[in-house]
Amino acid sequence: MIDENDENSGDEFEDTQPAIDWDIQRSGRPWTKEEFDSRANRIMGLDFEISRGKLFWSERTRLMVLGMLLENVGIDAAVRLGDPARWKEAVAELSAEPKKP
Repeated sequence: MIDENDENSGDEFEDTQPAIDWDIQRSGRPWTKEEFDSRANRIMGLDFEISRGKLFWSERTRLMVLGMLLENVGIDAAVRLGDPARWKEAVAELSAEPKKP
């Protein structure tokens, strides 16, 4: 979740486009032409930078780039990068949160 009060929550750009409807699957997949155009327009012009030990300036940008990568590589590849117990903890905590209307 994006913390609007985070000191790094300001964007490098003003994103006036609608939110991305992510289609992250277990296996990676290529984007359709429409998806590519939409995502490429959002990432063009971003400066790849490291600030205070984090990639990019804002949490919003980091999550957008993560979503793009997850669509391309898939969830199965992502969960192999870390400790399975941590992934299970995160899913359990997410499952315990009250449903939003």
